Amino acid sequence: MGQEQIFDIAEELKKLPALPGVYIMHDARDAIIYVGKAVSLKNRVRQYFQDSRNKGAKIERMVSQIVRFEYIVTDSELEALVLECNLIKEHRPKYNTMLKDDKSYPFLKVTVQEPYPRVLFARQMKKDKARYFGPYTSGQAVKESIELVRKLYKVRACNKSLPKEAGKDRPCLYYHMEQCDAPCQGRLSPEKYQERIKKVLQFLNGEYKETIKELQGKMEQASQALAFEEAMSYRDLIRSIEKIGERQKMTSQEGEDKDAIAMAIEGEDAVAQVFFIREGRLIGRDHFYLRVAAGDTKEQILASFLKQFYSGTPFIPREVMLEADFEEREVIQEWLGQRRGQRVYLRVPKKGTKEKLVELAAQNAAMVLRQDKERLKREEGRTIGAVKEIEEWIGIKGIVRMEAYDISNISGFESVGSMVVYEKGRPKRSDYRKFKIKWVTGPNDYASLEEVLTRRFTHESEKEYDSFCRLPDLILMDGGRGQVNIALKVLGQLGLTIPVCGMVKDDRHRTRGLYFQNREIPINVSSEGFRLITRVQDEAHRFAIEYHRSLRSKGQVHSILDEIPGVGPARRKALMRHFQSLEEIKEADVETLKVIETMNEKSARQVYDFFHPSGEGPIAGETGV
Repeated sequence: MGQEQIFDIAEELKKLPALPGVYIMHDARDAIIYVGKAVSLKNRVRQYFQDSRNKGAKIERMVSQIVRFEYIVTDSELEALVLECNLIKEHRPKYNTMLKDDKSYPFLKVTVQEPYPRVLFARQMKKDKARYFGPYTSGQAVKESIELVRKLYKVRACNKSLPKEAGKDRPCLYYHMEQCDAPCQGRLSPEKYQERIKKVLQFLNGEYKETIKELQGKMEQASQALAFEEAMSYRDLIRSIEKIGERQKMTSQEGEDKDAIAMAIEGEDAVAQVFFIREGRLIGRDHFYLRVAAGDTKEQILASFLKQFYSGTPFIPREVMLEADFEEREVIQEWLGQRRGQRVYLRVPKKGTKEKLVELAAQNAAMVLRQDKERLKREEGRTIGAVKEIEEWIGIKGIVRMEAYDISNISGFESVGSMVVYEKGRPKRSDYRKFKIKWVTGPNDYASLEEVLTRRFTHESEKEYDSFCRLPDLILMDGGRGQVNIALKVLGQLGLTIPVCGMVKDDRHRTRGLYFQNREIPINVSSEGFRLITRVQDEAHRFAIEYHRSLRSKGQVHSILDEIPGVGPARRKALMRHFQSLEEIKEADVETLKVIETMNEKSARQVYDFFHPSGEGPIAGETGV
């Protein structure tokens, strides 16, 4: 929300790089509505906003909803293509109608689990102890890679079970073409063959400089010996290596959860870029603007960032890949392991795709720092800076997570509660929760609020990363003394100590100050802190109203009597005819209830028990419909 005030599309279009990558379009609610790839981000993204182009009705609708965009720079179009696929699967954007399937991107498979491994074409990565490389843009690219590897390292192409079937048949055509040394005839020991496979794996992992150097030497020798045909074959091999050597790093065969973190520093400004790899796929990234002291080293800044970042996030990956080592690495690694509940590895990759992924994170961090410096400062002011202003007003420090609540009614019979969450001044929509009021009858906001807070803070979840598992640093109530006291009452009963702050309104229903620790604190209505409070307040209202609409659209808005077991339409009508209000039904005893038409002893008891639970407390953790 409010992105249109800080993101100037025309200005940001000028900063786009002429590099390959993926662009991500956001709407006014900051939802991702489209993900696309580009050979040149500068050219592709600008096309969406050019009036002269005939974009079609669908794209016109999409463009009209774009409030901001972001992008991730990659090293190649192939990487952009695979990352686009990952992001579409993760976020399912509204305007991406064609979701790509992994089967469109074949892999190269090395059967390292065999005594005499083979290099094969594969459509999927499986957990079969083989090594996979790719995905590639096409099946032809994989076939070219397999052919090149066979020419370079003379690995077998047959499906024989070796050494069990060794010597049963004559050598195949590849032996006569000098592309295989016939391990099927027992002419090559498993140890010597494994040495070749080791070189194959290094080559497929991007370490092909030595191979090119060796082939160049052979090409020059053949040329000097006037063996021009042989020299041409070496030249063709070198060109094939250079063509196929382009590797992507957006999908990992290990299928684990990892983060890749790198930084860009310029004077007293720094940006940390975090790439999120989940189940082996790069599914997203985030960047963080940092204010650093002159003279701070990258290692010091990195250590400080890791402690702050992972203290504020509930999920700790198994591995964190870093661009530099630092003195506190072992201590932070142990701390993260304790938070995760199992060992965590902080590693500085030195080669392969992991190193290249960290390099890519560093490249994106440098670009963000260079091109988005002023925008990040403004964004920091309206998020983290706004939170710091609130901290100063109420005299507490360390506010990361804020929760706000709102209660709404529909005709007095249907009450709902909303819970919105802001972390570091930004909405965290994945942690929002909605409550359908169950224990309160009629439009009683205070009682409904007490129910919502009780259910929220007594919720128990089997999910390790449920949003209810994290307590807020500050609770914001949409009101003054009354609502604050309700919240403090619930927290006191549960033995919790969480600061509660009320948002006091004036006669025009506009926030004029904060109510904290039995006093009203005036606030500057022109400040970023005030604007953040207003956004939180509006978001709590919006979320509650949206829940109402969903209930109405599903035809679920009905009398609370419909929720009583054993009371159907006939008994509900009889009750409403006999009593003047819901309060009279609630106050009636069993004897009064059972004389009503269609009611019997059992149904009367069910109605009575519904409104008079026999000393049982609320059932914690029930949210939504």
